[in-house]
Amino acid sequence: MSNKYSTKLFYKYYLDWIHLYKDNAVRQVTLNKYYLVQRRLEELAPNLHMNELDRQSYQKILNLYAKQHEKSTTLDFHHHLKASLFDAVDDGLLKSDPTRRAIIKGCSPSEKKTKYLNLFDLQTLLRSLNLDSKLNWDWFFYLISKTGLRFAEALALTPEDFDFEKQSLVINKSWNYKEKIGHFQPTKNTSSNRTVMVDWQLMQQFQTMINGKDPKSPIFFEKNQRIYNSTLNQKLATYCRQSEIPIISIHGLRHTHASLLLYEGVSVASVAKRLGHTNTTTTQETYIHIIRELENKDNDKILHHLSQLI
Repeated sequence: MSNKYSTKLFYKYYLDWIHLYKDNAVRQVTLNKYYLVQRRLEELAPNLHMNELDRQSYQKILNLYAKQHEKSTTLDFHHHLKASLFDAVDDGLLKSDPTRRAIIKGCSPSEKKTKYLNLFDLQTLLRSLNLDSKLNWDWFFYLISKTGLRFAEALALTPEDFDFEKQSLVINKSWNYKEKIGHFQPTKNTSSNRTVMVDWQLMQQFQTMINGKDPKSPIFFEKNQRIYNSTLNQKLATYCRQSEIPIISIHGLRHTHASLLLYEGVSVASVAKRLGHTNTTTTQETYIHIIRELENKDNDKILHHLSQLI
C-alpha cells in the first residue's frame, strides 16, 4: 500500500478531483465554488504534496484561511476540501483522513446586515411601491414578498405557470441570469419543484396584467434582456431608504416571507415546503433565531396552562 500513496501536489490533486467528479455533474454556480476553493488552496499551500498531508498540515491550511474569513466561511471551505480527501483515503492515496477532528476557526464576524423586515416595515415598503396596471419591477418585489420565491425562480415565471383556478404558482424552472444570454434552467434541486399557494387578490391582479402575453416567455422582461441582480437590489435599497426602514436585499424579501409565516405559527415543515428546501433542517438552521424565540413563547404558554391544572 505504501507505494500507492500519492506524491502529487495537494492543489493539483484537488483540481483533478473536481474534473473527475464535479464537471458536468453540478450546476455552474456550484462548480464555480469548487474552483474558487481550488485557487485559494493553491495560494495557501502551493508546495504541499499529498504524502505530506496530515492532520497538522491540513489544520495549518484552515488556520491560514480563517485569518481572513469568518467561521462559517471557513467551515464551507473545509467541507469542500474534505469531500475530496475522503475519496483520496478510499482510493489508497492517503494513509489516513487528515480532516478528522479538524478545528474550525474564523476572524471576528463583520456587522451583519438586516436579513428580514418585521410586518410593519414590510407593509411600509409595499405601500411605497408603484403598483400600477402594468407589470414592472415593483410588482416583482411584491410577488417575492408574498410567495418567498428565489430571485431566479421569480425571473423564470411565465403566464402558463399561473393556475388561476387553484390560486397557485407552479415552480418548475429558474432563469440563468448570470450569463450574457440568459436562459431557462432547472430549479436549484428537486424539492424546489413545487406549487405555491397565492392569495386570490394577487392572482386576480396578475391575471389582468399577463393576459395576452406569450405563455412560455418570462413575464417581467424580454428574453434577450440582460438582468442584473445588483441593479434590482439597488432599486429595492432606494425604496427602503425612502421609507426609512432597514435596507434588505431581494433575497431578504424571501427571508421576510418565511419569518412572518413562522411568527404566525405556520409549521416549519410547511414553510420548508413552500420555500423549496430539501428538508426542514435547512429551514431550522436558517431561521433558528426565530424558532428559539417562538419556543420561548411556547414555554410561557405551557407553564401558564400547567398552572391552571389545580
